[in-house]
Order: sequence, then C-alpha cells, then structure tokens
Amino acid sequence: MKKGISGYFLVVFLCLSFSVFPQNPDRLFVASESKPGSVEIRVNDGKYVLKYYTPEIIETSFIPEGEEYDETSHAVVLDPQEVPFEYQENPEAITLDSDGIDVVVSKTPFQVTYYYKGEKIISENRGYSEENDLQKIDFNLNETEVLYGGGARALGMNRRGNRLQLYNRAHYGYGSKSELLNYTLPVVLSSEKYALHFDNAPIGFLDLDSNFENTLTYETISGRKTYQLVVGKTWENLVFNYTLLTGRQPMPPRWALGNFSSRFGYHSQEEVLNTVQKFQEEEIPVDAVILDLFWFGKEIMGTMGNLAFDRDSFPEPDKMIYDLRKKGVKTVLVTEPFILTTSNRWEEAVAEDILAKDSLQKPFTYDFYFGNTGLIDIFDPKAREWFWNIYEELSEMGVAGWWGDLGEPEVHPEELLHFTGTANEVHNIYGHYWAKTIFEGYKEKFPEQRPFILMRAGAAGSQRYGLIPWSGDVSRSWGGLKAQPEISLQMGLQGLAYMHSDLGGFAGDNLNDDLYVRWLQYGVFQPIYRPHAQEAVPSEPVFRAAHVKELAKKAIELRYRLLPYNYTMAFRNSVEGQPLMRPLFFEEPENFKLYSVSNEYLWGDSFLVSPVVKPNTSEKEIYFPGSSNWFDFYDGKKYTGGSTAVVQLKDGSIPTFVRGGAFVPMSKPLQTTEEFSAENVEIHYFYDEEAGETKGLLYHDDGKTPEAYEKGDYELLNFRGKNENGALTIIITKELGSMRKVSDFSAIDLFIHNPGSKPASIEINGRVMKTGSTQTELIIKVPLHQKTTTISINN
Repeated sequence: MKKGISGYFLVVFLCLSFSVFPQNPDRLFVASESKPGSVEIRVNDGKYVLKYYTPEIIETSFIPEGEEYDETSHAVVLDPQEVPFEYQENPEAITLDSDGIDVVVSKTPFQVTYYYKGEKIISENRGYSEENDLQKIDFNLNETEVLYGGGARALGMNRRGNRLQLYNRAHYGYGSKSELLNYTLPVVLSSEKYALHFDNAPIGFLDLDSNFENTLTYETISGRKTYQLVVGKTWENLVFNYTLLTGRQPMPPRWALGNFSSRFGYHSQEEVLNTVQKFQEEEIPVDAVILDLFWFGKEIMGTMGNLAFDRDSFPEPDKMIYDLRKKGVKTVLVTEPFILTTSNRWEEAVAEDILAKDSLQKPFTYDFYFGNTGLIDIFDPKAREWFWNIYEELSEMGVAGWWGDLGEPEVHPEELLHFTGTANEVHNIYGHYWAKTIFEGYKEKFPEQRPFILMRAGAAGSQRYGLIPWSGDVSRSWGGLKAQPEISLQMGLQGLAYMHSDLGGFAGDNLNDDLYVRWLQYGVFQPIYRPHAQEAVPSEPVFRAAHVKELAKKAIELRYRLLPYNYTMAFRNSVEGQPLMRPLFFEEPENFKLYSVSNEYLWGDSFLVSPVVKPNTSEKEIYFPGSSNWFDFYDGKKYTGGSTAVVQLKDGSIPTFVRGGAFVPMSKPLQTTEEFSAENVEIHYFYDEEAGETKGLLYHDDGKTPEAYEKGDYELLNFRGKNENGALTIIITKELGSMRKVSDFSAIDLFIHNPGSKPASIEINGRVMKTGSTQTELIIKVPLHQKTTTISINN
C-alpha cells in the first residue's frame, strides 16, 4: 500500500463518508475488474471506468446501460501515463491507492470518494442520474468551500450559490454583474485546491450549490458522463496540472503585447493610415491596427460574409498593409462565421456546401441583427478548408492577425444541424474549432509565423490553439471596469490566461475622461493592451483631450517598458500554464479572506496591483500579502508584508507595488516592439534586506518563431540575489538553447532600487567597478561575457 488506505483506516473513512454525505441507494454494485491502466466497476444501471492520467489527475466515466462509451474529448490532449496504483477489493469496498489521488468505492450503499495525501477531497453524491430531461452528475461539498469556474462571468469571485448556464452568449452593455457571458466552461475549482472538469461539449448547467444543500451538480442535455479530477499541493501546481491535461497557450508574437489601435470601426484606408500617423506624430507607441467590419462593406447591415476588401473604401489594401508594416504596425482583420444571403459570397457558399443545414439538408437561414444569414459549418472538413483558404489568401497579402467575432455563435437556432450534431450539442465548442482551423492552417502554410487569434468564445482547452479571449461588449461605465479583474482572474485559473477587456469600455457614448484613464492604467497590468469602443466616443488616446492623452501616453509607455517582464510571463504561461493575473490567495492559500478578493491581484510574481474602479476617490485601502515586503513602484515607499495601509491615489498611475527582492526585466523606451532587442533590456532589482535569497528570470527569443523554446532557439537569464552580513550578491547565469551558439546579451544595465546607502565597493567577477548612484537607485553596467557573472556589493 502507498498510504495504507485499508483495514482500520478504510473503515474510518467509510464511516465518516456514510455518516455525513448522501449516497445513491438505487445504484447496486455488481462486479469490478482491474485492467492495465484502468479499473472497471459494473453496477446495475451501467458501469464506471476510472483511469489515471498522472498521479494528480484521474478520470471517471459513467456509461449507462445500453450506451456505448464515447472516447472523443475536445478538451483533453494529455495521454494517460503509466501510473502505478494498488487495487484492492473486500466485501465493503474497492480501493485504488497511488502516489497521488486515492479512490475508495463503497459497495453498499454505492459511492465513489476521492482522497489526496490522506485527506478527503470530494465524493459523488448520487453520481449519475436523470431528471427533467437533463443528465446529471452530482457531488458532495463541505460547508466552507469557495468555488470558482464556469467560464467568464461577473458574479463575485466566490461563485458558490449560483446555477450557471453553460451556453456561450453575448451580453451587450453589461456592467458590474453578468450571469452569462461569451465564454462558458464546464470547470469548477475549489478552495480545497482541486478542479473538476466535465469533459463534454453539449450545453447544460453547472450548479454550484444553488439550493444550499452542499451539493455541486453538472447538468447536460446529452453526451459524455466523464469528468477529470485534478489536484495539486499548491495553486500553481493545480493550474499546472489542469493545463497539462487540456493544453497550454503557445507563445504569442511579441507584438501582441504592445498597444493596439482599434475602434468600431475604421471606414477607409485613409482613416486607418491617418490614425496610425497620428499615433506616431504624438509619439505614442503602437504595434497593430484592427479593422472592424467596414473593411469588407460600407454598411453594418447586409455585407457580412463578403470577406474581401471593399475596394471603394480600401482601394490598395496590399499597399496599406505594406506601408503600415514598414512603420512597425501590424494589420488585424475582423471575421465572422456568418454568410449573409445578401453578401457577395452567398452563392459561392451554397454551391460549395459549407453551411449548416436544416432538416431537409438545405442551408439553414435565419434573421439576426446584421441581416438574413447562414452559418459556416466549422465542423465540416470542406467548410473548414473553404474558410481557411480565405484566411490564407489574406495572410499572403500581409495580414498579421485575426479577430474572430460573434463566434459563440451569437445567434444559433437549436433546430440548425451541423456536420457532427445539433446546434445545442456543439454550440459551446464552435469557437474552439474555429480557432483550431486558423491555428492548424498557420502551422501548415505559415510555419515560421506565430498566429494572433483574438476570439470572443471558445471551450476548455482552446488556449492550446492560441485563442486570446476578451470579455465582450462591456459598458463604458465604472461598473463595467469593476468587473474586469474578476473575469480575467477567473479565466486564468481555468487555463485562459489572456482574457482581457476592451480598454475604456465598448458600449455606450459615455465620454468620461477619468474612467477612460483609469481603465487604460489598469490595462498596463492585464494581458492584452487594446482600447476598443463604439466610434461616437474615440477609443484611441490620440483623439482625446490633451491631459487625457498625456496620461494615456504615460500608461502605454510603461506597458512598453514592461515588455521583457510581460514576455517572460508569457513564456512561463506557455511552459507551466501559470496565469498572468493571479489572485492574492496564490500568496496566502490559508487566508480565507483573500478568496473573495478581485480588486487587488498579482501581475506575475513581482507586482501587486490595485485598479481604481470607483469615481471621485482620493485614497484606497491596500492589503500587502505577508509572503514578502512590498515597495511602491513609483516612489519606493516600503510596506510590510501582512499589513494593510491606506494609500493616496495619483492621477498618473494606479496603486502598483513590487515585491522586495524581485528582479524585473524592463526595456528602454520603444515606439513599437519591432525596435526591441537584447540591447534594450534593463534589469531592475528591488533591494530589501529582509528578502533573503530571491530569484528572477528573463526569457528571450526572436519574438516570432513558433515553438522557439522547444526548438532550442532561445536564451534565458537566471538571476539570484542574496543579502548576507551587509553584502549583496547577485548572480546572473546565461542558459542558451541548443540552436543558440552566441548570446544576444553582451552587457546589461542593472538598476538596484532602494540601496539605502552608497556602497563601499562593487566587484564583478572579482574586478572592482565604478558605477553611478543616487539616493534611490544604483546603476551598474554589467558585462555578460561569461556563462555566470557574480556582482558583489559591499556596504
């Protein structure tokens, strides 16, 4: 036995389970069998199949009597590993004992219970059942669990007490609360550090104890009765395991971390070029311009599905794209999956048979906001090929990225039939397969280019196709801003680390300068920096009042200065699944007060951020996690970890703090990410005599090659700082990938903040160096000719 879950301990576990939690009295045990890699348990109404993926991930499927087991998963990409486990059966129970998750299946009454490290994690209640035309799997909760998940919603961080509809649907103009948004997920995470992923595509509900009976229930109209239980010793470990199961986000192109010029929308080639020119005249950094639906039609109504440049408004798109690219600005086009019957491509779409069908196998047409339409059947291979061919042609023209809008799909009649099922069976995975189509097309046709795929809807695991989601048509309101950190924090826990918002808010003609500035300041510390809105009130800072423009410029310039830090976060997300925005309970998992906090969060490992989400406020109370001390990023003031303080708000920034002992890679000022190179990099170390030994990382590659890390075309700078007996030692170690023969880093500027006093001496690899210093920082030019460089600073 791995942990001895047998004999006396098994009896205790079972007695506790029976005395506290309900079971299914109608499900009767018949027989069980241990097979290579799995265990099969037959009951009177079907069978259970349990199999390990890793010691910390186990899958359970219930196959009702008369049904065939469907092995197809749209979410899971991990192959089950060989996980040793000990199988035992006695008259009372069956046990699976591993180095990670253990399972106890009691026979009478029948119940499945999971343990980890000797502690009970969760148990099935009735397990599988059917009621009111819904198929259900339910579980027992303890009374104190906090629950997260269900996708993108604005309900407060703790989502327990809600019955969440699993149906991707736009919510136009939402504010501080939205029960249903564009991107739903059948995933639940618990403050007990486990996750349940219900591995099924059709629509349904996720009931997080709405009846207050300590019960969690997954409800669906049809499909698989399969779930994976994922556990972890820490929150980082839990998210690592979940993204190991469902896939991790590939590195985006470096330019995707810059500033976007975007609105609904640019009407002409002239308007696009003039807007970009305005950015460059004002010296406000910008890396991409997004063209909304006017690129293919002069009117909002009746033109969707043209999917080709309107040559009246955009007479020379090739030249426009080329000219923008010479200025370091990429072109991104919106596309939708709807082909209107009035569009130029309607007859082609019908002739090529790429549209979803009605019951007579004719194109299903219906009315929605933009006109009478058909829907591309993204599940039909010939439709995918037809759609991809359009992307390929425009990509060859020079288009650098894609915006997939309305991909819930926004209107999706349940009578409509797809190649692989009904609308309700595949609705929630439409965006997933749309992103997959573009991602795999790039992999085949443009293997040297990282795709940029901005989409409003997807499914569990869509991150592995490079899908970058945003939070939909949020209102231009303080309530709309207030909801954004929660939405991004929740989605980061669920594997979608690039969830972000239309900065400034999208819906409504609300010209509120303070709201706009605070939203753009928040945007510095959210995954994608993309102001976007209805055009009556400009979303671009270059068209705002002078004082607003100046504050926006300051925020955007900071965003660019943080490019190496943000890019390193993107790297860690791609290899570890770690969110870019992280809840405070990552720092203090035992502090239950933090499990409901979204108005403060961590930006990577080093920053503590608290957005300003209320008008007319001059101060804000900040909690500083006890794991370290924190320094005001702008004035250097020190705050003790574990304390709470009231800080005064400033017009030019939101409250931002850096962890004591942190290494923060930054860049010299840039106008576009095209200007970035290793020579731009600065390393900022935030000295704290109480920090002890700390570490940091810089990831560097060319910013565009897919799978550069996997191919060995990268380098890492590892930093280690240690303060001991009044001396600070910093060690920088270079690690080159197998394809790199020469490092891009020959020297680097090291900034030491809060040094306290002028040092008596500074040595680099034993050689005494001269340096510049002020009261607040020490600046050292560090040569990096060796694999390991040691900087010794003696006071």
